Amino acid sequence: MTTATVTAAGPQRRRSTRMASTSLARFRYRENDNSDSDSGVKKEEREVDDGDSDHKPSDDESSLSELSFNSDIEDAVAAPKRKATRGARTRTTTTTTTTTTGSAATGKRKRAATTTTTVVTTLPTHKKRNGATSTVNSENYVEIKGEIKDEELDEQDLSSIQQKTASPRKARKPARVITTKVAGKEDETHVEPPTDWELFYNLVKEMRMPGGPAANAAVDTMGCERLALESASPRDRRFHTLVALMLSSQTKDTVNAVAMARLQSELPPHEPGAPPGLNLENMLAVDPNLLNQMIWQVGFHNNKTKYLKQTAVILRDQWGGDIPPTAEGLMALPGVGPKMAYLCIAAEHGWNRVEGIGVDVHVHRITNLWHWQKPGSAAAKTPEGTRLSLQSWLPRDKWKEINWLLVGFGQAVCLPQGAKCGDCTLGLRGLCRGANRKKVLDGRKRRRELGLEDLGDDEDSVIKDEVKDEEESD
Repeated sequence: MTTATVTAAGPQRRRSTRMASTSLARFRYRENDNSDSDSGVKKEEREVDDGDSDHKPSDDESSLSELSFNSDIEDAVAAPKRKATRGARTRTTTTTTTTTTGSAATGKRKRAATTTTTVVTTLPTHKKRNGATSTVNSENYVEIKGEIKDEELDEQDLSSIQQKTASPRKARKPARVITTKVAGKEDETHVEPPTDWELFYNLVKEMRMPGGPAANAAVDTMGCERLALESASPRDRRFHTLVALMLSSQTKDTVNAVAMARLQSELPPHEPGAPPGLNLENMLAVDPNLLNQMIWQVGFHNNKTKYLKQTAVILRDQWGGDIPPTAEGLMALPGVGPKMAYLCIAAEHGWNRVEGIGVDVHVHRITNLWHWQKPGSAAAKTPEGTRLSLQSWLPRDKWKEINWLLVGFGQAVCLPQGAKCGDCTLGLRGLCRGANRKKVLDGRKRRRELGLEDLGDDEDSVIKDEVKDEEESD
């Protein structure tokens, strides 16, 4: 019977004891009298089975049994232990950790030298009531060896590393009231302006300059403060400015300018031989129905007709035929609110004196879009709240200019419907939280095609669109 037949017919023969001893001899630990004398570690040997006690290893087997391997396991077993204090036990633990370093450019880790760190922890000795003492793990020696291997980082790991190393962006904060407590005195409060408000203000002002995307807005030529006739007397020019402001409520500048031009040229004279046109005497004498027909284009023309007739009587009886010189006096007139009063006082053909900020729908909407007022606060709900908030921190030399600045910006670029985000510097630089992303990308592409400067997101100036809740006293 052949060998193949035997193998197939019955179970495979067991390996001989001689071969087993040869293969197991390499796992014997080498005796080291010097290293084991202090530590008291017992030497281990693998015993050979099958009762072959007379077997003598050959030269090859003897040489294998004498080999000493520098493995982590042997280092842990053969490492000398310090003498523990009386009643204490010593434990040695070996932990292997892998530390990785990588290059974001190549996506590969570099090889570094193996480092060993020893951490010693001493636990206190507890004393029992009967006078005996017990110490648990008085000294723990932890030996850590780290080896770095060459591995390749996948794309997901590389992207996560880049995100973690990216510099954090600043958070936008609105105007807020800061209260400082002083010992023995009353609390001091001051208003902290919104984050980077000067950057927004200067960029919008640059867009409003000639050649900018917000230049030549309707307010530049047809604003209420520009509708007074240069040929009229100073008193009549002030009256023109007041009437234009009263007609401008809920009305576009283009429509308001047409109505004002008709009054200045077609309002009948109050007596034969007197010049026609817009003045206090002709306003007092005109029939209300005719006046209503002349201003029918403006919004709420029926109410405005009554307000104009009542105001003319008050100016004649209480102010000597002129307009009041204060904002409070102007706001006492029917149909005149804070916006009209402060704009009329500050107008060149008014009293040319700044007492407050004229906040209309554009100023209220845009400053809230920029989060200059805290969302949901009283300052963000009404134009009057916005005015008080702006006056609390905006420098006084900008009170007159901000209305012209933001009204023109809202008419030409930042429209309530169909905003031109692709032409806006704030949107192109990633500063505006309400910008349409598609329009911004199209605007950047168009600028690159024209060879203009790319105004992409700037890491130094981009502001994260987050508003943190701050404690403030309203």
